Amino acid sequence: MRKLQAKLNTRIGLFWLLVFVFWAKTMLAYAIDFHISISDPVQAFIVAINPIGTSLLLFGLAFYARRARFFYPILTLTYILNTVLLYLNVIYFREFTDYMTVSTMTGYDKVNQGLSGSSLALTLPHDVLYWLDLVILILLFAFRWLKFDKLALPKKTGFAVTSFALMFITFNLAVAEMDRSQLMTRTFDRTYVVKYLGLDFFTAYDGASEWHTSSMRAAATKSELKDVTDFTQKHYAAPNKAMFGAAKGRNVIVIHLESFQQFSIDQKVNGKEVTPFLNSIYHSKDTYAFDNFFHQVGQGKTSDAENMLEAGTYGLPQGSLFAQLGSDETFQAAPAILEQSPEKYTTAVFHGNVPTFWNRNNVYPNLGYQYFFSQPYYNHSGDRSMGYGLKDKLLFDDSVKYLQHLQQPFYVKYLTVTNHFPFELNKEDQDPNFKTTDTDDSAVNNYFVTNHYLDQSVEELFNFLKSSGLYNKSMIVIYGDHYGISNSENKNLASVLGKDPDNWTNFDNAQLQRVPFMVHIPGNGHGKIEHQYGGEIDVEPTLLHLLGINSKKYVQFGTDLFAKRHDQVVAFRNQDFVTPTYTSLSGTIYSNKTGQPANLTAAQKKHTDAEQAKVTKELSLSDSLNQKNLLRFYKPDGFTTVDPSKYKYTKGLQKAEQIERDRGVGSTSLYSQNGNKSIEGLYHTDAPEVDDKGR
Repeated sequence: MRKLQAKLNTRIGLFWLLVFVFWAKTMLAYAIDFHISISDPVQAFIVAINPIGTSLLLFGLAFYARRARFFYPILTLTYILNTVLLYLNVIYFREFTDYMTVSTMTGYDKVNQGLSGSSLALTLPHDVLYWLDLVILILLFAFRWLKFDKLALPKKTGFAVTSFALMFITFNLAVAEMDRSQLMTRTFDRTYVVKYLGLDFFTAYDGASEWHTSSMRAAATKSELKDVTDFTQKHYAAPNKAMFGAAKGRNVIVIHLESFQQFSIDQKVNGKEVTPFLNSIYHSKDTYAFDNFFHQVGQGKTSDAENMLEAGTYGLPQGSLFAQLGSDETFQAAPAILEQSPEKYTTAVFHGNVPTFWNRNNVYPNLGYQYFFSQPYYNHSGDRSMGYGLKDKLLFDDSVKYLQHLQQPFYVKYLTVTNHFPFELNKEDQDPNFKTTDTDDSAVNNYFVTNHYLDQSVEELFNFLKSSGLYNKSMIVIYGDHYGISNSENKNLASVLGKDPDNWTNFDNAQLQRVPFMVHIPGNGHGKIEHQYGGEIDVEPTLLHLLGINSKKYVQFGTDLFAKRHDQVVAFRNQDFVTPTYTSLSGTIYSNKTGQPANLTAAQKKHTDAEQAKVTKELSLSDSLNQKNLLRFYKPDGFTTVDPSKYKYTKGLQKAEQIERDRGVGSTSLYSQNGNKSIEGLYHTDAPEVDDKGR
């Protein structure tokens, strides 16, 4: 023991101790939290060594400080920062089944308001092991079992440690390349990079990629746009004549169902429907509902969904387009297109969270939104808000005071938030007649509770639309933005869906990425459940065509879901894809009929290879368009580039009221049509925070 103590009392000894302890913590994360899969001894060896090289390199920086008063602070700081990076990724992975990128970290304040509550819910008892070593080290120094080594080290020590670290990293790279060729060109799959090269290497590589993107954006030229426009024009699908203009001139009301997945539709728990009202809309003769509609978001999650639905391009391979590039991005999005249409739509968003969430206060003006009613416009006192903002019933109710002043036709979007992880809901907001599942996973159990609450919220909104006269003059679009139950929790969900958790596969995970997409056109009478495959990228051209606006002149990567030439290859952000026949996951092709890897003929393999090539090209072109801001060079006939300075959201209500007064008898707002009287009393909610008599 004394020999060990003597060695640890040297700088070299303490250095190797911290390298070992950090390696052990990383192995803990790999095994328990990241669920790193190992299929052979070579992979096991690579996973075991990949944290060592970067730890040696980072911790070894301390050796360039020969004096003890500099050596120990530098070593301590690098060790703590590396631990923080590891643990933040652990928390992030539990929610998103993904690793934090530099974009995610630099946009943290923009995307994670309210995350403190989610982070607490994501912690587990074994998390203490990520921090226990720091406490022990402090105590060992405090009780002088460990002492500071004041002896000066040779000048070449730092160089020697760095050289050894670089040699080790090179060795790691070589072994990884042997087992997984072209690893660095396949960085769309972050799991492989972490698995083969480690979390520190991934973070550094991602940071370099981020810098490269910034450089590309500054150097971009107009000629680079041609490949994009050639692809989108060739990919364009002409509208179905029977559907083109089916909702022309109607108001458009978009209801964003936070974290809502398709499996909740028609799902029963303990004999009761989870979402009885949404089920009725889903099966209505006035609804076109899509049961093979997939979310396609990346790390931008909700913001990616908004971008695809309204701007027609994919999110970024890492981070959020809204958070990282959206402030200066040129869009040709649905709000601006509709404002400039012959009907001259009024456009607005209702969201009960802070306006900076996902950088929306800077992005929405670029999309062309005229109004953004966010947290400052709502009463958040008491229990009216949870985690990510105002409760859904209160959002719909409190938005009437603003909606009634908007000129018709309008395009409005409601962003709900209550059905967000960790799916918490006050007891008084829960339906006492609805009993949820009894699994061992609280997230799964709570998910159906908040699903049910969201369903009731939407029903209350529909009741108001009918009582106010808006219902028959509107097209109501309902969609789920992304998954709610993450892949790491899907096995706990399996039994609820009637599946065997022990036989759950990645194929099953992929199939659960379906989310609802419904287009409800009151009075249409021709609605049905559509089975064609599609995704969020297809929404913008679909809605524009329903409104009688041809999307051909715009740069959009999706195709009209009703079009005869609609492309049914649905691309995921990591370059996997799904079609009516096959599902491609990390290069493995599964048969949709069997859920097992498919035995492809030569012709079938050629076909799936071509589909993969198209997916890769499509995502690459979208990335080029967004990262280089190429739309600034594109001027569609009849479309005026958005001037974001026109849109100021701090006095939205006053602006809407002023337009009412200026238009006088020509005003088309609900308030004007009601004899300049409020229609707030027409909205009825059972939310316990609201007294219908006193509002």
